[in-house]
Amino acid sequence: MFIVILGWILIGLVVGGLGRLIVPGRNPIGLILTVLVGIVGSVAGGAATRAMVGRGHNDLSFIVSLVIAAILVAFISGSQRGRRQP
Repeated sequence: MFIVILGWILIGLVVGGLGRLIVPGRNPIGLILTVLVGIVGSVAGGAATRAMVGRGHNDLSFIVSLVIAAILVAFISGSQRGRRQP
């Protein structure tokens, strides 16, 4: 079980980090939020790809995951920019 959770965290870090790189400008979100965005993007991308084209399309699923993670990073970064930094 620990290996599975560690795998999700690593995949979330990769997908979230790449999603942050896709979005231009400064992204004021931290490492934990980046991992969470990556995990959500991976799960949503995998589910969407599986629903549309079925199983076994790992490359397409990865691309859809990156797009969803980038959209989430842009959304979260936009909402963070309006807040005051102490």
